[in-house]
Amino acid sequence: MPEGPSLVILRESAESLAGLKVLEATGNTKQPLERLPGSRLRAVRTWGKHFLLDFGDFAIRIHMLMFGSYAIDERKPDKTPRLSLRFTRKREINFYSCSVRYIEAPLEEVYDFSADVMSDTWDPKAARAKLKAMPKMICADALLEQEVFAGVGNIIKNEVLHRIRVHPMTRVGDLPPRKLSDMIREARDYSFDFYRWKKEFTLRAHWQVHAKKTCPRDGTPLSFERHLGTKKRRAFWCDTCQVFYGDARPATKPAATVAMKRTNRSAAGDAATPTSKRAKKAPPKVATPRAAKAAPKRASRPATKAAKAAKGVSRR
Repeated sequence: MPEGPSLVILRESAESLAGLKVLEATGNTKQPLERLPGSRLRAVRTWGKHFLLDFGDFAIRIHMLMFGSYAIDERKPDKTPRLSLRFTRKREINFYSCSVRYIEAPLEEVYDFSADVMSDTWDPKAARAKLKAMPKMICADALLEQEVFAGVGNIIKNEVLHRIRVHPMTRVGDLPPRKLSDMIREARDYSFDFYRWKKEFTLRAHWQVHAKKTCPRDGTPLSFERHLGTKKRRAFWCDTCQVFYGDARPATKPAATVAMKRTNRSAAGDAATPTSKRAKKAPPKVATPRAAKAAPKRASRPATKAAKAAKGVSRR
């Protein structure tokens, strides 16, 4: 799922469309598109993971979901856009595999832009107050709360907690005040690092724990949970340098071990499949030509004996 920094890059790429009039709106979205032709795009905005096309009286919200993408002034071959907008000056923008929704109310009434970690109006004090109101929530879930950290996604969550050396299952209420401040600060700072690395095409090279197996800080095999917390998202962390604050430290599995088990199960399944199919569906026996000739002979023997008996009677 594209995270907040990726949406900011999209916004920057699409800002030149502002002020243009829509000539044609097509796509396989279920939203009615008849109102769009003739409308003038006033502004292009973002809030967290939402891309917003502001037409003044209404807006369109684009959410990229897990595999959404876009193309500006071109189209992807062999793909049908969810929404395609053709503007004046021969410009266009196309969205694929995404969610499209209309917003009728003014955007300032719908969104709290001070919660967007990449916004100029970001308010860390407000974020702290919201976190104080959720003391039982684990940090891994708290960082994914869009009303607190709009734009933070799973990659940023894993990397921020590793940066500040906090175990993802630590509850917010158990964090020391200094660590709570670190989490709020790094949620924004890492998002801007993400943005810079993404533009340089070096983002993956800077991952420390996300989708990794070993901690680069101390060499410890990383721990892994596929569906951690109420958000049910993947988590990677180091049990050596990321401190668990609280009473009972949870048991975890090393990321490398989990990956190895998945590989072994997959290989075993592939090897067992043909055997099980053969066991369930045994090939039918086919009579050979020799056996086929023998069958009529066995069937004709009683008739031959009867014939001999009849001959004997006639001779007598």
